[in-house]
Amino acid sequence: MMAALAALALSACGNTANTNSVNKPSATPVTTDGEKVVGTEEASKVRMFKDWTGHDVEVPSNPERIIFHSETTGDLLALDVMPVGILGQSIKGSSFEDRMANAEDVGFPINVEKALELNTDLIIFANSDEAQYEQLSKVAPTVTFDSFAPLPERLTTLGKLLGKEKEAQEWLDNYKQQETGMWKSLHEIGVGGEETASVITFYPGNRLFVMLAAGLPQLLYSEGGFKMTEPISSAMSEGVGFVEISMEKLAEFAGDRIFVLTPESEEAQADTKALLDSALWSGLPAVKNGYVYELPINKASSDATSREWLVGELPKLMAKS
Repeated sequence: MMAALAALALSACGNTANTNSVNKPSATPVTTDGEKVVGTEEASKVRMFKDWTGHDVEVPSNPERIIFHSETTGDLLALDVMPVGILGQSIKGSSFEDRMANAEDVGFPINVEKALELNTDLIIFANSDEAQYEQLSKVAPTVTFDSFAPLPERLTTLGKLLGKEKEAQEWLDNYKQQETGMWKSLHEIGVGGEETASVITFYPGNRLFVMLAAGLPQLLYSEGGFKMTEPISSAMSEGVGFVEISMEKLAEFAGDRIFVLTPESEEAQADTKALLDSALWSGLPAVKNGYVYELPINKASSDATSREWLVGELPKLMAKS
């Protein structure tokens, strides 16, 4: 979940296969799309897959007990795959939390002993930490995964990895139609076009952030959507996912429409309320025009299931303005 990993990043700034069988180099070249089928009779059981950080990993062709340690847990649900282990923080307060009741939380950092207990046959690990990777690869075939990649790239990668390429493409095609239809309907009521938008949230310690490249902003700045303000565009060009700003800078980053992600932390909630009650806030054009929208931060995430929820929710929010 964008919110979960952003919070983790901000606070941290920062099968029975063994290690040899998982990472063993193959004499057959790996194809440029990241995978190839292993030769001989084992072709129906395992494949070679090149992961995000360059490991060539022998993975099961049809994994059944997957640990998905990423903030984008909803990506798997979009492919109708239910993991046995997850990053618990990634589903807290999400639109699909109740669907994950049977998935075990393997913690953050991931608990290797817990992973072992789950008898997993594939671990998908959204982290480039090589030391953790080496530990996990002793438990089961482990592939690293870029959870900050664009949604189409993530779904396509997971489709290849899990033998769900057709399902991934069908989901993406259907989602694109939904998103296009959403923007068309919003344009018809005068929303979007040349308007700018910004997304803000607080983290504990009275830290104000403008969210840029994950979760809700990915949808807002998609084709047919809102424009970025100049400071947001400049920050985006530097490849960062969020930027911390002072209160004094808020007016520069604020768009014609402002989306406020309400945080989980009570401290951050109090800081949010203080801002919304301030004279600085009342003076912003978006506030004066009634163009402010609030969403729970954990529902406005980057994963496919949350994105689908947002496409349905955004027109409801905008219709109230």
